Amino acid sequence: MTDSFSIPERCAEVHKGDFGRVLVIGGSLGMAGAVSLAGSAALKTGSGLVKLAVPKSVLNTVASFVPEYMTIPLPEDTHGRLKLSAFDKIMQSIAEADVTAIGPGLGRSVELDALLVRLNRVIEKPLIIDADGLNALSSRGIGYVDNYLKESAGPRILTPHPGEFARLTGRQISSHQEERVTVSIDFAKKSKVILVLKGHRTIVTDGENVYINQTGNPGLAAGGSGDVLTGMIASFAGQKFPVFKAAKYGVYYHGRAADLAMSVDKNSICHSLSATDLIAHIQKAVRVSSEYYKI
Repeated sequence: MTDSFSIPERCAEVHKGDFGRVLVIGGSLGMAGAVSLAGSAALKTGSGLVKLAVPKSVLNTVASFVPEYMTIPLPEDTHGRLKLSAFDKIMQSIAEADVTAIGPGLGRSVELDALLVRLNRVIEKPLIIDADGLNALSSRGIGYVDNYLKESAGPRILTPHPGEFARLTGRQISSHQEERVTVSIDFAKKSKVILVLKGHRTIVTDGENVYINQTGNPGLAAGGSGDVLTGMIASFAGQKFPVFKAAKYGVYYHGRAADLAMSVDKNSICHSLSATDLIAHIQKAVRVSSEYYKI
């Protein structure tokens, strides 16, 4: 075993601002849970402050899930999705955040596509793009994706599953790990992003460095687990981990939490692991692993 996943101990003279201010942008009518899962995961992973920026019609629902994160109401269209006019208020919130994540439960619309383009061009801090944020990218066309990402104002972490990655690149992704690694490296290098290609043995690469995850189990193949991962990566990035390391740690501890959940009941949990179950094991996963790998 190695000590590569050690987490620094926290000294007594600290305050919540020392452990990252995370902003998650997402949610829409019918998909309030996704952004809430991401926010909850960020808190459990150790973030000092978490804010969720959501359409105003789902704010009360989102706020009711977890009392510890804060919520920001944003302008919405008639279908309960964020409008482009939310840009200014989002930028005010980004100014106060260390890292931003966008996508969980966001929904799809032309205005959302335009909103993502504008945000990418101006956000200088780390930005994690997931779920419908990735769909907004792919809707612009394959050639556009590469040019768009090269226009990024700051570090970008993309977290697609194979289907989302296929839409981004215009090619089906093989199940052979060697090919997955090659394609991932090529995309990350060309687009100048950190890519987290989810799946069995999730791949994290910045085009030069490559990490292939060894934690996790089939219980992660459930709705909401990707939202949890987004929140965990955002948490580590907000805690001032270098962005590649934040992505790697998020993936590792996400799988570790799933493994701990499965150990509760080896005969059934692997087939019934919900995102809520996963979140419940994050603190133990980080504590157990950081103690085991303590430098």
